[in-house]
Amino acid sequence: MLQKALLFFYFSLLTLHAQSLEPRLYTNVPTDLNFVVLGASHSEGALPSNSALIDPKLNINTTVFAYARSLNIAGHSAKLDLVIPAGCIDGTATLSGNKVSRDVCGLADIKTRLAFNIFGAPATSLKNFSSYEQDTILGMSLQVTLPTGQYDKSKLVNISANRWALKLGTGVSKKINSFLFEVALDAEYYTQNNDFLGQTRQQDIIYSSQIHLIYLLQKGVWFGVDANYYIGGENTQNDVKLGDALDNSRYGATFSFPLSRTNSIKITASSGIFARAGSNFDTIGVFWQYHFVDNF
Repeated sequence: MLQKALLFFYFSLLTLHAQSLEPRLYTNVPTDLNFVVLGASHSEGALPSNSALIDPKLNINTTVFAYARSLNIAGHSAKLDLVIPAGCIDGTATLSGNKVSRDVCGLADIKTRLAFNIFGAPATSLKNFSSYEQDTILGMSLQVTLPTGQYDKSKLVNISANRWALKLGTGVSKKINSFLFEVALDAEYYTQNNDFLGQTRQQDIIYSSQIHLIYLLQKGVWFGVDANYYIGGENTQNDVKLGDALDNSRYGATFSFPLSRTNSIKITASSGIFARAGSNFDTIGVFWQYHFVDNF
């Protein structure tokens, strides 16, 4: 019972990023733009009631540095990004009268992604972009997660998952007057963690869907409401299935506004609707973005 309860505790930390809401992933921007993003987020919450842990409390503070560049690939707009996160995890719970805890800080796993618009978003220079008007955009994406973060093989709770991940996605964005309607589907595949407390651990594919409704206010200002649903991700440890498959959903909101022609702020908030397994967090984040043009 102790091992299974603590495995729920461990798993809740690894699934935080699978719960993310990402509005405006498939959108058109001028080519040859560079984006630098700095941000911070705070998440806190607990495990669903099927865990044997009593009064579990989890706090995660994350800082993010990201760089992205808009591209022209065969006449279609695309974007390549690199995300370098770091964070601190503080968790406590009671099991059979004994308190278990973990407090750790360090780098998290680096992510890189290519998002490619295959329809409705032609590659356009900044000079000519004012003539572009969105209708329907169809895009696809490929994201790779590298096991670069903090990992101690003797500890149950770590910031890194100590494995590679590959996420394949597709999405549609439709503009009607001042509204954007977006739907995205993703599947994330994981390699095996061969050093999980001296054992092997393999997670099944996590399938997820997102919907976004975005209202475009004055130029550069927008507000969106979001929801997602994700399933799968059952873990197998030493060839024994743990019965911890996800059946979870979240909702959230995003507000973005410019500070100047090249600077903007984005504020995000999200919470759980329901969670069969894994974690149910409340999250708030603030991100600053700066963009510039070069002649590469």
